[in-house]
Amino acid sequence: MMRSPRITRAAVATLAGLLFATATLSGSATAETPSRSVEIRPSKAALRSAAQLRDQALKSDEALQLLTALTTEVGPRFAGTPGDLAGVEWTRRKLVDLGFTEVRTPEVIVPRWVRGEASAEVLAPYPQSMVTVAIGGSIGTADEGLVAPVVMVKDLAALQALPAGAVKGKIVFFAGRTERTRDGSGYGKAVRSRTEGPSAAAASGAVGIVVRSIGTSTNRIAHTGTLSYNIAAPRIPALAVSNPDADMLERQFASGREVSLRMRVTARDLPQVRSANVIGDLRGTDLAEEIVLVGGHLDTWDLGMGVQDDGAGVAIAIAAARLAAQMTPRPRRTIRVVAFANEEFGLSGAARYPADEGDESVGKHAFAMEADLGDGPVWKIGGRVPPAHWPLIEGIHGVVKGLGVELGDNTSNGGADLGPLRRRGVPVLAPALDATTYFDIHHTVNDTLDQVDPAHLRQSVAVFAVAIYLAAMTDGPVDRLPTDPATR
Repeated sequence: MMRSPRITRAAVATLAGLLFATATLSGSATAETPSRSVEIRPSKAALRSAAQLRDQALKSDEALQLLTALTTEVGPRFAGTPGDLAGVEWTRRKLVDLGFTEVRTPEVIVPRWVRGEASAEVLAPYPQSMVTVAIGGSIGTADEGLVAPVVMVKDLAALQALPAGAVKGKIVFFAGRTERTRDGSGYGKAVRSRTEGPSAAAASGAVGIVVRSIGTSTNRIAHTGTLSYNIAAPRIPALAVSNPDADMLERQFASGREVSLRMRVTARDLPQVRSANVIGDLRGTDLAEEIVLVGGHLDTWDLGMGVQDDGAGVAIAIAAARLAAQMTPRPRRTIRVVAFANEEFGLSGAARYPADEGDESVGKHAFAMEADLGDGPVWKIGGRVPPAHWPLIEGIHGVVKGLGVELGDNTSNGGADLGPLRRRGVPVLAPALDATTYFDIHHTVNDTLDQVDPAHLRQSVAVFAVAIYLAAMTDGPVDRLPTDPATR
């Protein structure tokens, strides 16, 4: 991801949106902790217990019950809102009730952006209104809105290929589509138009942008998400329109006549406020000082109920951790659940977590994993671990392959909230959730409980539970990944 020397705080938010597009790093061990020559494999006894755990998880609806309660009792949990604080308190209380220890809610400072109202309408050649939402972090327009001719491009590369002055004083329409893919890579390719498009267009003289929703829905709903304003360019208002409306806009361009648009946005920034990560432990036995972390992000966008993104991930993490902790023999390492604050609008909780923990504690994190792609099912298990520990992933796969899970590779980033830990050397396990239909409802009003498939949720819990248990049972010490000096 290219950055200027200085960017606004909203730029941090692009980390989540660009997760699928980032380049992978090496999975070898650090120079300080060289890779051992002997591979470490799960014991036969641990594998037998993991198979029993898998079967028990497939019969459990605890994750669905948690998700239903969170959706009903709290609802949307957009960063900085009363719903966000209610979600923190709900999760804290739930972890205590479920037997987690050392339950705590360390403070995280988060941005406060107010969506306001948004509208977009074609004025010429054929007047029509469009279904639209402001892109997260957008500035507002003047009260009367903004009227300008429109230039259509596919993506950033097409914008940058235009002659100088081609978009000066105009609105840029990014028309590129999001490809439906199982691994979410289609989203990663498309999302730059939303995150980087406003500043790229502004640098060329544009006065606003409209983006075809970064999502695969054919319904007339618009997908929100974050943008990244570059301080080197003016800030301009940014909207996303539904895919059917984007199709209509393309047809208007096909007429060969000039297209003009009115857009109006009343979004605004308010001072930053307090939120919190929610953390709870299930203590291990002889290796209890070492930690296997499983997490999801508690915050949501404000449009839907935050069920698939990422209430399902939090529910999977809690249910899977509890099931793993109840096995005999008990897990050797401590299992930790973290519900991260403000992933959507800046990865604030992910950045704060290792800072709060400190280097000594982070050094005791043996493995980390995250659920943040809906209810699943898990279709692949991979990771980013030192080579000596690859047999752990092979062992997990051996237990869950009958659930339709493929064996992945050792190049996974593991999840947006794990980035700060991974860059500090923490090995990552990566059960990959199926994203085929996820981006139909991602960041929309349709992210509601009726979209959840209970069978998918059970399968996801089963795979995560097996991964947690075998990670907690494997021999140590666990080697570290290479660290990024920029994190120090």
